[in-house]
Amino acid sequence: MTKNKSAVDKNLQNVVKDLDHTIVNSHQAQQVQQQTNDHRHQDALNHDKPTNNSILTDKD
Repeated sequence: MTKNKSAVDKNLQNVVKDLDHTIVNSHQAQQVQQQTNDHRHQDALNHDKPTNNSILTDKD
């Protein structure tokens, strides 16, 4: 293992970084979650379209 030369606890540095983040209220959190859900839904819709380009019919 590498010795920590700065004598600063890395775990405590991460805790401080987490505490520096702006806390969101429930409405903001809901908006972010809804945007994520909308993107997933749109992605699912885009992947549900069948591609029949490789099927040859009598008309071809």
